[in-house]
Amino acid sequence: MRRRALAGLFAVACLAAGLLAASVTAGVQPLAVLTTTGATSTATTTTGTTTAPAVIAKGVTISGVPVGGLTADDAYATVGNAFAQPLVVVVARHRLAPMPAQLGASARIGEAISRATTALPNARVALEITVRRDRVRSFVTRIAKRFDREVVEPQLLLRGLRPFITKPLAGRELHRGRQKAVRPAQTRGSFGPVIVIRRGSNHLYLYDGMRLERTFGVATGQASYPTPLGRFHIVVKWRNPWWYPPSSRWAQGLKPVPPGPGNPLGTRWMGLSAPGVGIHGTPDAASIGYSASHGCIRMRIPEAEWLFRHVELGTPVFIVAA
Repeated sequence: MRRRALAGLFAVACLAAGLLAASVTAGVQPLAVLTTTGATSTATTTTGTTTAPAVIAKGVTISGVPVGGLTADDAYATVGNAFAQPLVVVVARHRLAPMPAQLGASARIGEAISRATTALPNARVALEITVRRDRVRSFVTRIAKRFDREVVEPQLLLRGLRPFITKPLAGRELHRGRQKAVRPAQTRGSFGPVIVIRRGSNHLYLYDGMRLERTFGVATGQASYPTPLGRFHIVVKWRNPWWYPPSSRWAQGLKPVPPGPGNPLGTRWMGLSAPGVGIHGTPDAASIGYSASHGCIRMRIPEAEWLFRHVELGTPVFIVAA
């Protein structure tokens, strides 16, 4: 919720109502409405006889309020009544009508009347207003709590063994007296690659969002070293990796293997957020299609290199039992 230039809300509302001029001062103490002392005069003949009160010239307006032909007292009442009218503010199709006093507004009506009484016909006289910033801020805060709405970002789920991305929803916030839409950071079409690995059938599916892009045969973990189930993501990508023996009984006595032919990881490693588990190439292509690894997901070396180019750090990886 942005609340800078909050006094602008009052100015916009007033101008929309056609009542007030654009002279608004924010952040000052409210001024009492000035009286019209001395604003009414009488005309005296040479014999001392009093005639009717002087009137304001024809066509004069005070911030759009016609006062031409009125006495100073009548003009004061007319402008005062116009200023006291509720201000129409429309937020999310709801019509609000705060009173000027709610926003800490006061008008220099007396000064405007004084200028109007000496103005030429059809003159436009501005009505100066002061607005209390804290009152406006309080009003905006209240309506923001009522009408602001948080952005709902799209969420990646798995439905029927396929990725499903929920629909994003735009938020809204009150911004300098107007409603502003806040767009989600992502859309369904911008979600990027998603991997689904079916452990039971030893297949890897690469999706672009919810659209299937390519399917690969893979090898997954043996019954004694099963590939973990769940939702993970790619945390590292290495070209021509070294293989280091894990701290597991089956690897005892084995030594690290440098990059090159015979490396158990092939030429590419895509490590997952599951500890010690990754997607990688294998020189043992005959194991593809079987539960043959120690927990990792093996691919044919050319296919692992292709996949490496089409995924990125953070790519979601679902591993399911199917």
